[in-house]
Parts: sequence; C-alpha cells; structure tokens
Amino acid sequence: MSVGQHRDGAACRCACCEAAGLSRRAFVGALGGAAVAGLAWQALPAAALAAESAPTGGALPPGAPLRVKPLLVYAIPVRQELTSWRPYGGLASREDVEAEARRIDGELKKLAADSEFPIEFAPVSLVGNQAEAEAAAKAETDALLVYASGGPQEWFAALAASGKPNIMFLRHRSGPFYLYYEIALFRFLNKNTDTDIEPNMDAEDIVVDEYGDVLWRLRAHYGLKNAMGTKVIALGGLQAYTPTGQECGPKHAREVWKYEIIEVSHADMEARLARLRSDERAMADAARQADALLAERGVTLETDRRFVVNTFVALRLFKDIMAEHGATNIGVANCMGGLIRPLDTPPCLALSLLNDEGLTGFCHVDLTHTMPGVLLRWISAKPSFVANTHFPHHGMITIAHCAAPRKMNGKDLEPVRIMTHFESDYGAATKVEYTKGQVTTTVVPNFACTRWCGFRGKVLDSPSFPICRSQIDLEIDGQWERLTREMQGFHAVTCYGDYLREVGYALRRLNIAWDNFSS
Repeated sequence: MSVGQHRDGAACRCACCEAAGLSRRAFVGALGGAAVAGLAWQALPAAALAAESAPTGGALPPGAPLRVKPLLVYAIPVRQELTSWRPYGGLASREDVEAEARRIDGELKKLAADSEFPIEFAPVSLVGNQAEAEAAAKAETDALLVYASGGPQEWFAALAASGKPNIMFLRHRSGPFYLYYEIALFRFLNKNTDTDIEPNMDAEDIVVDEYGDVLWRLRAHYGLKNAMGTKVIALGGLQAYTPTGQECGPKHAREVWKYEIIEVSHADMEARLARLRSDERAMADAARQADALLAERGVTLETDRRFVVNTFVALRLFKDIMAEHGATNIGVANCMGGLIRPLDTPPCLALSLLNDEGLTGFCHVDLTHTMPGVLLRWISAKPSFVANTHFPHHGMITIAHCAAPRKMNGKDLEPVRIMTHFESDYGAATKVEYTKGQVTTTVVPNFACTRWCGFRGKVLDSPSFPICRSQIDLEIDGQWERLTREMQGFHAVTCYGDYLREVGYALRRLNIAWDNFSS
C-alpha cells in the first residue's frame, strides 16, 4: 500500500462497553489535556484571520505539526553453547542496529515529505535496555513510533505506559526481520494468554511493513491534536436541537475535548456591528469583497447584492470577535430568526466563507455537531459541511443545509448559486453544486455525545428540493438498512474523501463509541 492510500474503515473498540469517563486508552492525557489548547490557533497563519480576506483557491492552512519520536528497540544476541541463544530477527550486531537507524531516518524523511499534513520526526533513538526505555517514555512528543526489532516485553510496556500514543512498526518483508512480527500479539498484547490484556495498546496500534498504514494513524493523531482544546465563540449563547444535546454537549466538549467556550451576547454583537457600519472603510471593503466574490467563475447571484455586502460585514464581525479571543470556531445561536434582523441577512454565506478559509463555523451553537465538524476539518484538511439528515432509503440518504462551504476538496471552489435562505426566503445562502461521483465521509453523532456512526458515501446529485439550499443525495457504501434502524442524532458532518479509519482511530482515544456502517 502506498503512502496516503485509503482503504475501508477499520473496526475499533466500542466505547459504550467501557466504563464512563476516559479509559485506559484515553488520549487527553496523552496530549497533555489543556496543554494543547490553542495549538490550532497558533498554527493558523495570520492570513486565515485577515479581516479583509476574500474567497480564493489554494489549500487550507495547516494546524500545529504532529511531533513524533521514532524509537528502535533492539537486543543484540550473544552466542552460547548447546542452547537456544538466538531469537528471531535480522539485527545481529551494533553495526546492524546503527544501519537500521539510518534507514529509518531516511524512510521517515520521505514519509514527512509525502504527507499532506505537517509531521516533525525527531531523529531515531536507540532503546537497548530498561533505563533507555524509561527515558524514551519521558520524551516531549505527541506520539511514539516504536520499531520493535527485539527486546523483552517490559521495555515495550514502559513505552506504552508513557501516556503517549504508541504505534508499533514491525518488519516482515520491508527490511531486516523483526522478532515482534512473531510475538507482538502472543507475548506483548496477550501476555501469553488468549485475550488482549495489555492496558495501553491493542492490535489497531500495530503496523507491518506499510508506511501508508503508519500515515493514516498519524493523520488521526494530528487531527485529534488540533481538535483538542478548541476555543469556541458561542454567539448568542449555547443552543442545541434537543434537551439531551443542551445538557450533554457543553459538558462533554469541556471535559473530554477540553474546549474553551466563550459566550458573546447578541447585544454585544449588535454594538460591534453598529461601529462597523459607521466605518466607511469597512463598508467599502465589504462592497469590494462582495464584487470580487460575484465576479468569480462559477458564482451565480440569485438574490439581492446588498445581502452579499451584508455578509462580508458579518464575516468581518465574526472574525474580529474570534481574533480577539483567539478562537478558531464560531457557532451562531438563533441563526434562523434572531440574527437575520441585525445582520440584515442570515449568517449562512458568512459561515460558508469562514469554513473555506480554514476556520470552522456552524449553525445553532450545537456542540454535538461542532466536535465532529472540527475533528473532520483537521483530519481531512478540508472543510466540514454540517447538514440535516433525512430518512435513509434504498441505499441512499439526503443531507442539506444553507451554510455549506465550497472548498470541499480543500483547494478548489465548487460552483455555487447564492440564493435566499430557504426557511426565511431572505438574505444570502449557498447552494453548492457538488462533484458527482465524489467519495465522501459522513459522520452522525448522537445527542448524548457517547456514540458516532459513519459511512462512506458517493455524491449522486445536488438536487433542488424545497428544503435547505445546499443538498446532496449520497449513495451509502455499506449497511444502509442497519443505518436506517440504528442511526442516532440528527445533524450529519460530511467532507470529501474517505477518512473513516482516522475518525474511528481517534475516537478510541476518547472513549466515544464508533459504528462504521461501511466496514
């Protein structure tokens, strides 16, 4: 398998079967909990928050790099007479070990160069005794990449117990044979029994030969690192579609994802808006940006131009508030009624533009869909489309919303009709024309924040039903009948590409159940 290649989503341990709270696989501690807060913000270039930005092509800004410490764990055999003295493995001398370390350094340089997200690999460290294992476990890094050529189980247990995620790499055909290709399951994970009793790792953390399999796991860690500690602007206060979501969403966001939630009142927003509207330069900038957007190829205006100008005033307002608080996410309460009057447009188009710049902004301040939306943005390096679900049937499902991003592949802008918001028939919203045949990832979280389900889809059509403007009919690749029976929650989060494996792997660290209907 080549670097970056995607396959079907991998199965993972169901969190609803484990004790409440962060389990033995908890990732919050691994990333230092609150220590990661603000990392995504710090990594975003200033251009991502420039008040006078305009829609454009090009990749979304990257997040904070994932720091990875590679470790070559080895034991050099010593000949003894008339006994079994030589274990499996191709590293038989110090020279072999040093040559292997050089080889690993070269392979990881290529892996970092080929990756579409930033990885910083430290030089390979050699681990040949318990003291070196314990020292390596204390390394300041986001993850350990452990090359398990040899050595006793205790060394690997010390690394796994470090609180940092471990990925164990085994060689079968890719180079000198590693002992743990034989015994990683039997000796290390199962401890000479028939069940996995290693408390800090399982088979999903082990890779044989393929760096593509290392890369998608690192992509999951990168996405989770940048999603943890997100600062959220709750414009108009916290809101949710259901009492369960209202109760569970903010608590779960703060305790598990380490979110910092900053509530900004509509009164505060309206005072800022009045100041902006009295600023002749700001209003001229909004008019210029509206004209630039409407002059873009693939953009069709089907509402009044003044609503587009008002959108750029709203966008400036949102980004000013976010920049003031160091926030990378914004949610808007009462967006279908309370915000339309002061903004003189619904926030739909402004949220679309915000997501196309690499930040995240969603309707309703419903944190149950904010967390998967933010995670998918960082895992995929593409915008997340938060949408309403409809009843799955005959292997398909419709999703729709009026605040849809356009830069769905992370670089290019899809064609769009700028229309009124459907329910109010007022202002500016997006009807994006999605690429037919495009593979997608869709995640649907439940209201209690305990279970996410997901499926791989394919864009069948961008219809024009009398519903929210941006609409996708998705073909469901997998068990659509079971999805019909078992789907919980309401809002779906969709992005271009197949990232089911990464989502499931990340959720294992947070004790959230993951049900992959395309596995």
